[in-house]
Amino acid sequence: MITENNKTCAVIGAGVSGLGAAIRMRNKGYKVTVFEANSFPGGKCSSESKDGYRFDMGPSVFTMPQYVDELFILSGKNPRDHFNYIPLDPVYKYFFEDGTCLDAYHGKEKFAEQLAAKTNDKKEDIIKYLNKTETIYNLTEEVFLKNSLHRLKNFFTWPVLKGILNFGKIGAFDTMNGANQKAFKDTRLVKVFNRYATYNGSSPYLSPATLNVIAHVEIVKGAFYPVGGMYSITSSLAQLAKDIGVEFKYSTPVKEIIIENKKATSIKTNDGIQDFDIIISNMDVYNSYKKLMPTAKRPAKTLDQPKSSSGIIFYWGIKKEFTQLGLHNIFFADDYEAEFNCIFAKKSIYHDPTIYVNITSKHTPGDAPPGCENWFSFINVPNNQGQNWDAFIAEARENMIKKINRILKTDIRPLIESEMVFDPRVIESRTSSAFGAIYGNSSNNKFAAFLRHANFSKDIKNLYFCGGSVHPGPSIPLCLLSAKIITGLIK
Repeated sequence: MITENNKTCAVIGAGVSGLGAAIRMRNKGYKVTVFEANSFPGGKCSSESKDGYRFDMGPSVFTMPQYVDELFILSGKNPRDHFNYIPLDPVYKYFFEDGTCLDAYHGKEKFAEQLAAKTNDKKEDIIKYLNKTETIYNLTEEVFLKNSLHRLKNFFTWPVLKGILNFGKIGAFDTMNGANQKAFKDTRLVKVFNRYATYNGSSPYLSPATLNVIAHVEIVKGAFYPVGGMYSITSSLAQLAKDIGVEFKYSTPVKEIIIENKKATSIKTNDGIQDFDIIISNMDVYNSYKKLMPTAKRPAKTLDQPKSSSGIIFYWGIKKEFTQLGLHNIFFADDYEAEFNCIFAKKSIYHDPTIYVNITSKHTPGDAPPGCENWFSFINVPNNQGQNWDAFIAEARENMIKKINRILKTDIRPLIESEMVFDPRVIESRTSSAFGAIYGNSSNNKFAAFLRHANFSKDIKNLYFCGGSVHPGPSIPLCLLSAKIITGLIK
């Protein structure tokens, strides 16, 4: 039972984090209104259908499902009555130009045994590496994931002090690639672990080895498939929010956050001005300042850090089933370092890109016609700096088809019977991600991952921020944790 407090809260954006914030604020007794520019919820975690194929349009890897479950439990509901997921094993299938195919299984023992059998590294060395990533996780979970790094009092707790005392163990002074090259002899294994930098749109040759912690989350703690696809996260949370009394206003972009005497007091839409006690922005924090508070003092040092990579995504309806593929598939570039240099230094696309193919019809047959598959085919590209994206799309399509054909020894070109394309321009216009950078700021320096924008404004009272562009960062669980951090800050 929710105890009403007669206070109001506006949430700008119905992305996953915005939904989480709305549910948590409603449970604190606030009357909550969510304003969404699109006609649908989800932000990046949305869904589209075409020619009998359904696609999850954005995030496709699901970890830490407890943070979705937590929202149902908080609201007095059994999560399994509304939202379900299954564990994945294997989690990934990795394909290399030399013909190697590695299955990435769940759990240290099984994962290490499989990879050791097909590479030049020993099982015990792989397990030793995974133990190190577990140490990083244990030292950073309470410090980094669950608390604000921007409140001094949070540093005077034992978990934080323990993390500070063991700072040398979290890999902050080495790069991901540097640590991985020391751990493994086989370049294929180095690529497998370097790729986790892409989970927040960074380069493993620049970002700190601390981010190797992602391997622990995915391999040891496990990855899951939401029954019905990733959009079921969005749809179930949106329905939960409605059930507990959250009001949604779709196709209602916010024009301005009104600030009076250093306090956020109201929001302006085409329907007029409405006052609120608390305002939470789930919009990319860069655009929150640029578009909604153009006259407010902006934290330039934080907002102007280099932005993350973006993506070109081909949503392909494939009129064939490929038994050698799984839910998550990676086709690695032969020269991984050259690819990242092309993305971040040259601001261009690489001729031999690493390709990620997600096929939800492997688990949800209704996502494609019988005998067919829905391919979410993604490559990392630079964010939008005015490049010729139409030319890049045409070039990327050819390079991706050639690479997939080469590795799978097939020809998918005549099998593509349906196609949609996203590029950084579309991503920016659809999700308000500045420059189409999917993950906000990149982590391409030692401390960028720790210096994302706070979940609150230091200069403007009653204004809070959630989502992948602020602390603790991108991904479904981190976005939900940003919403949790906010509601912990609000008395």
